[in-house]
Amino acid sequence: MHFSQSRWLHAILLFLLAFVGTTLSRVQEVHDVLELTGQKASKLRFSTDVATGKYTPPEEMDPQFWYKLADEEITKRLQLPQPNSLKAKNVIMFLGDGMPLSTVTAARILKGQRQNKTGEESSLSFEKFPYSGLSRTYCANAQVPDSACTATAYLCGVKTNIINIGVSAAVNYNNCTASQDPANRLTSIAEWSQNAGKSTGIVTTTTLTHASPSGAYAKTANRMWQSDTDVTSYGVDASTCIDMATQLVTQTPGKNFEVMFGGGMGKFLPKTMKDSHGTAGERSDGVNLLSRWQALHDKGVLVTNRKQLLNVDVSSASSIIGTFQSGLMDFHMDADPTYQPTLSELTEVAIKKLRHNENGYFVFIEGGLIDYGNHYTQAGYALDEALEFEKAIQLARDMTNISDTLIVVTADHGHAVSIAGYPGRGTPILGVNQHDTDINGVKYSVLNYAAGPNQYLDESGQRIPLDDILGPDDAISPSYIAKEIGVHSGEDVGVWASGPQSHLFTGVMQQSTIPHLMAYASCVGSGKQVCNK
Repeated sequence: MHFSQSRWLHAILLFLLAFVGTTLSRVQEVHDVLELTGQKASKLRFSTDVATGKYTPPEEMDPQFWYKLADEEITKRLQLPQPNSLKAKNVIMFLGDGMPLSTVTAARILKGQRQNKTGEESSLSFEKFPYSGLSRTYCANAQVPDSACTATAYLCGVKTNIINIGVSAAVNYNNCTASQDPANRLTSIAEWSQNAGKSTGIVTTTTLTHASPSGAYAKTANRMWQSDTDVTSYGVDASTCIDMATQLVTQTPGKNFEVMFGGGMGKFLPKTMKDSHGTAGERSDGVNLLSRWQALHDKGVLVTNRKQLLNVDVSSASSIIGTFQSGLMDFHMDADPTYQPTLSELTEVAIKKLRHNENGYFVFIEGGLIDYGNHYTQAGYALDEALEFEKAIQLARDMTNISDTLIVVTADHGHAVSIAGYPGRGTPILGVNQHDTDINGVKYSVLNYAAGPNQYLDESGQRIPLDDILGPDDAISPSYIAKEIGVHSGEDVGVWASGPQSHLFTGVMQQSTIPHLMAYASCVGSGKQVCNK
């Protein structure tokens, strides 16, 4: 795409977003299951034939393969000197969706530059945690994963096929029958924690039925089966394969969550009624799942905006469900701060509610829009979301006791964004590298994406100067490969830990080992436990 065309399309997009902004979140769904499964290139649709998709090693289709591998990785760590034998009463897992190490580094620099420093010397809150490691993010049939198969890994302890959530790699994309086979259905650390008498919850800035939080409760062969309408749209009988919103409200472990905060109100309401944000629901079955949830929780409280959230009496509410947008929540920089709560505010209320259980709790908290900023190749949004994420982590560490609360921070996958070209110390991280040029003498961006909508080329295909384009937080960063959106990357992502047994989260580990390590520390699940040492 030529520069003039791309700028024109970008202007149109911004106009449309402004025009519909009163009822539609600026952040729109970008994940294409046909692209993720590899079927977009081959022009196939709804295929469940493994031969037309991506290869899965047969031995990895058995969940026990991953359980055994996790046990081996834990055993190796336990053979090292152990600094303590403390048990984690509480576990808080923070997930930065689409947060590669390059985004962590860039966010650190932006944090410092917002404080009028050069930036490189700054640190994010979780970078100060005493232990860190690397997580291998590939999935059973994917060299570069999506947020569904990764959620299954870091919450269920098993690697599965791309698009799957809560089912093993024996299940192929969109295969309803296979997803219903009990042998293929997995349990999560949220369910393990409930079985141990702990309170549980999920918090996200995406939607309650989005891929990452759904790893805590859902079992599905397609991450897009979020409402009955969605299931039907993929050629599947919605009465046989239950949509994820219904699973959350009516099935274990979702129905037992004491905290559920995020966007996506439309997935729970029928098309015949408008939600609290003025948008029609999405369900075709006529069911109001929020009313059903209320009937199942006599003292349950539904909140839909910041004021309601901050006024909840957490001691009297049995459970709290918060649906703060019709779809995805707004980017922090775009949100109405009087209407949409911040991730820190969601985190604070969640902890205040869950800590009433003397047996402890497990809560999953996601900074989900880091991923969307990177998909849009708008690094300013991605980095701002990462800074909101690190604020919530600091708050959680300040609110809890390091001797009984384990906090684990990680990402599900990376994004193809780089910091390169020898820029000088203190160069604005969202700006142009003033210390190097390409072979034609044109300076280039500090941050660049491998794929995305803007290559910034003139009519002759040559790069144009970016000094008057980059800098604003909403600027679209340049990319090399022309695509509608940016793409995930397959390198390892960081893991940072603080609290009981945090010393185990070091070295390089399979992503699917993470929940087994958390289970070991908190004495839940069927594997090794520190309580049994």
